[in-house]
This record gives sequence, structure tokens and C-alpha cells, in this order.
Amino acid sequence: MKNSKASILIVEDDKAILKGLLDVLVFNNYLPTGVEDGGEGLRKALEEKYDLVILDVMLPTIDGISICKQVRQKKPGQGIVIMTAKGSEDDIIAGFKAGADDYISKPFSLRELMVRVEAVLRRTGKSLGDEHVHYRDIHFDGTTLTASFNDRSVELTRREMDIVSYLYRNIDRIVSKKELLGEVWNYSDTDIETRTVDIHMLKLRKKITELIDGTAFIQTIRGEGYRLDPEA
Repeated sequence: MKNSKASILIVEDDKAILKGLLDVLVFNNYLPTGVEDGGEGLRKALEEKYDLVILDVMLPTIDGISICKQVRQKKPGQGIVIMTAKGSEDDIIAGFKAGADDYISKPFSLRELMVRVEAVLRRTGKSLGDEHVHYRDIHFDGTTLTASFNDRSVELTRREMDIVSYLYRNIDRIVSKKELLGEVWNYSDTDIETRTVDIHMLKLRKKITELIDGTAFIQTIRGEGYRLDPEA
């Protein structure tokens, strides 16, 4: 059920886009606040309480990626969505590395906007990965957000830990991309076009491959989905 009182901070320097976002969110019974300057957005995000922060990438004073990084460090549980130019995969990857929960590509439809906003809000305060997983001699710690193997370790994002936890809970079967969007990302509409799962899987695989010297960890089953590589 949607939280009609959820407060949302929007940091966007394009006046027309900002006004449009504010109008749409008010219409959908949210409590939005809009600012046009990155520095002011960062101050508000750190000093005030919001259920969700929506950040444009290109902003005056401080860019959206830098804001995301600083907010994530100070408020690990903060819901954050970045807005990127259409097709700007570099910005999407940079946003995820900085700790964003999701992204919206401009120009976007109202349906896409609301699906992503509602998904992050549903997830706020609820993490699959607040646990410990030990698999293939790798220890995944949901509290410290690290993966450890022998004397080495890598940092994980909360979403990456959620993916590992969900695949581990369903270790005996293949998990589809749609299922991940519904159960890990909390999308109500899993038919929405998005490369979110692919990008997160790519990043997670790279981290684990570096940690365990190239040993396979997550299998992709073409046309079906993903599963943890069976233990030897």
C-alpha cells in the first residue's frame, strides 16, 4: 500500500521539470519539496528527514552523484533515485556506485516515474540483506555490507547484498529478472523496461570475481534468469 504521507525531496535545476515533478507527486498524495541548487539540496537531505530523495545528475554548486555519495555515507538507509539523460549509461553506473537505489532516464513517462518512486518507498526500512550468508567459502555480511574470502574483502551496496540474499534463499531454482524486480526492487509493475538488474549483476559479478580470482558465482540462464553457481 502506498504511503500517502511520504515526503520527497527533489533536486532539479530545470524549473519546468521541477514544477512538473512537484505537480505529479502532489497529485499522487505525496509531500514533495523542490530545490534547484545542489548545495542547498545536499544541506536539506542531510539536515532534514525525507522518505525519498530524487537527484538530477547535472546541478549547480554540487552534482547529483556527489550529493548521493555524501547522503549515503551519512544516511545509509535513505531512499535515493537519480535522474539521468536518456541513454547515459555512464551516469547510471556512477549513480549506482555512489549508492543510488534506482534511476529515471529523461524524458520519462509518468508511469515509469511512479513505478520507481513507489518501489523505493516500499523498500524503505525493509532490507532482505540484513543477514549473513556463507556460500562457496565467501562470507556476506549484511550488517557491514562486505563480502570476505580468506584475508580479502570487498564492499557491497545494500542492493547487491539483497540480491545475494534472495538468490541464496532460492538456491534450488532459477530466479527470473521479473521476480527480482518484484521481490528485491519492489516494483509493482515488473513489465517496465529497465536495465537495472543487468547493471547490478554486472557490478556484483565483477566484485566477486576479483575477490575469488575468477571463480564463477552467479550463473545466467539464457532466457530464464539467474541462480547461484552450485557448490562443488
